[in-house]
Amino acid sequence: MKVEIDSFSGFRIYPSKGKLFVRGDSKVFRFASSKNASLFLQRKNPRKIAWTQVYRRMHKKGITEEVAKKRSRRTVKHQRGIVGADLATIAARRNQTAAVRSQARLAAITKAKTEKKEKENKKAKPASRPSGASGPKKAGEVGSCRSYSIGVKWFFGDLAGPEACDY
Repeated sequence: MKVEIDSFSGFRIYPSKGKLFVRGDSKVFRFASSKNASLFLQRKNPRKIAWTQVYRRMHKKGITEEVAKKRSRRTVKHQRGIVGADLATIAARRNQTAAVRSQARLAAITKAKTEKKEKENKKAKPASRPSGASGPKKAGEVGSCRSYSIGVKWFFGDLAGPEACDY
């Protein structure tokens, strides 16, 4: 014996009892009584009607055995090392005083500044030597004025346009 459940109230519907309503989108609704069908068609919310199973479930009605409250476990805090720092170094950093931290910061800043100056000095030395300018170009070479007289626009970058030519 198959027992159906009322779509509105949640009551049981025994075989040969109740009504079947099929909506336009082919969804099937079963009702135990015309009262349930009527309230459904009026678009009443079963959560707000006190005698429906949905209302009773929502408002915790009719629960006979008192369920003991579940005790939530208190989370235990653990400390673990992270990538690049083990637990000992983390503890040492936490126990440092503000003065030690400021000294370490100043030392790091001065080290970074000196490295930057050395880098700039290395960059300045290669830039001071003369570039490979070999004088005026010969006719027919790429970048010479005559090679552009064919109709090619000034896009090679060696010359600054027609004003760079001396003809």
